[in-house]
Amino acid sequence: MVCKVKSGKSIKGALNYNENKVKEGHAECIAAVNFITDPTDLNFYDKLNRFENLISKNTRAKTNAVHISLNFDVSEKLDQNTLNDIASAYITKIGFGDQPYLVYQHHDAAHPHVHIVTTNIKEDGKRISIHNLGKNESENARKEIELQYGLVQAQSKPAQKNLLITKPEKAVYGKHETKRSISNIVNAVIRNYKFGSLPEFNAVLKQYNIIADRGKEGMRMFEKNGLIYNLLDDQGNKIGVPIKASIITGKPTLKYLQDQFKLNQMLKTPHKQRIIKTIDSFFNVTPKHTKVNFCDYMNFYGINAAFRENKDRRVYGLTFIDNKEGAVFNGSDLGKEYSGQTLINRLEDYKTGEKEKVELGSGVPSEASYEHKPDWKIGIPSLVLDLMKTEKYYPETTQPYKKRRKKRKGQRL
Repeated sequence: MVCKVKSGKSIKGALNYNENKVKEGHAECIAAVNFITDPTDLNFYDKLNRFENLISKNTRAKTNAVHISLNFDVSEKLDQNTLNDIASAYITKIGFGDQPYLVYQHHDAAHPHVHIVTTNIKEDGKRISIHNLGKNESENARKEIELQYGLVQAQSKPAQKNLLITKPEKAVYGKHETKRSISNIVNAVIRNYKFGSLPEFNAVLKQYNIIADRGKEGMRMFEKNGLIYNLLDDQGNKIGVPIKASIITGKPTLKYLQDQFKLNQMLKTPHKQRIIKTIDSFFNVTPKHTKVNFCDYMNFYGINAAFRENKDRRVYGLTFIDNKEGAVFNGSDLGKEYSGQTLINRLEDYKTGEKEKVELGSGVPSEASYEHKPDWKIGIPSLVLDLMKTEKYYPETTQPYKKRRKKRKGQRL
């Protein structure tokens, strides 16, 4: 079992996230503990008012919302009664047994998981300390519950940490309400990815057809550190009405994001080597070094290589988005040899001028495209070499190679 504890300033935001999942048919509220009635008889405002009643008893507490996810192994088939029992045992062991809390079973991922929403403000107005809650009380509770219910232990399956990254669906203009789509995706990205700047944040958001926009320098919004979110169409153009950051659930304003940037710079550092090793393995074991092959190879290992190009298709930057580990790096942050321009110079189609006009860094190749499915670990040359021999996946270019005419020097007088 993997437990993830988040605290915040908006109980409404945590509640909104789960209730929207219910509306979309991706979740259901399976328990409302210390509420006046069953969850089926409670509407959104019944739930919100119960929490806000307690929160109003301590106006000094800035952090008053607690949002927890309990994630289980894909092999575990747990019914609602068992999930409720586990949630109850967990919440009691971390010291929240007397608090009102809601349990939501989510169905939007391959693994079973539940979300718990509660507050750390008690009936008497006192605050339950949540300092190191995830590191101390939560870890002890997890280990005891794993033994009690015979669950797969987190330490015995390191790959389980990746279950925390649940990809939302791409936003499609007109499919859902714009504000709700943006709110759900932006909050999911903030929870699951470690980005150190606004361009890195946008690199992830663009995967879901959203962009965070400060406006142009000199504009009032830019000078006032404002931020809006826009939906994008399939060509990357803005579409629909922009939404102010201040009215989105969780208020992901520029000021809030800048605090996240500082924290994420440290948190993402351990994941740098995985991207570097994947890049090195491409150039070491693959026979054809083209831009398309590079993007597809990286995507196969869960890493989106997003080249940034101007209108003339000239590369001016490169961002790596590790969708498996939830870490985002600018190419130059990995080292000079991994910057966008340096990598472009190492690719054959750019050396010869045979630039393949395709949309870059989009789509993960299906397993059917490969003769072998390599392990996610880096450094299995035999499998990767076999993989690269697949002619239908790496077709030879048919464009003729045009030599540059050598410029003749003028005769000196």
